[in-house]
Amino acid sequence: QFALVESGGGLVQPGGSLRLSCEAPGLTLKQAAVSWFRQVPGKEREGISCITSSGGITKYVDSVKGRFTISRDNAKNTVYLQMNSLKPEETAIYYCAAKTPYLSDCELEASGMDYWGKGTLVTVSS
Repeated sequence: QFALVESGGGLVQPGGSLRLSCEAPGLTLKQAAVSWFRQVPGKEREGISCITSSGGITKYVDSVKGRFTISRDNAKNTVYLQMNSLKPEETAIYYCAAKTPYLSDCELEASGMDYWGKGTLVTVSS
């Protein structure tokens, strides 16, 4: 089910920044753990960051630690992924996904998600 909508992708130069947004028009994210994934054609979908429903716990894959920041605004029913110092090899389709209700933790495994978006393309190139 594509209950989530990603936005904010586009073309950015190496070293640049983008902020992705994940909205849920038909779903409340208040009790959802939300995760961001990315996928390069021909490769497996990779979990890169997640955030618990309260925002109290965040997780990152090692390759993005210190450069990406996940956050949420439950009043706006939106989750964000701020991406800094982007690299060409991070060109991919970026997806958000939600597991709900899930209050105590968050996951970077795609198989555990209940809802997905269709993705937004991020291209890092000069």
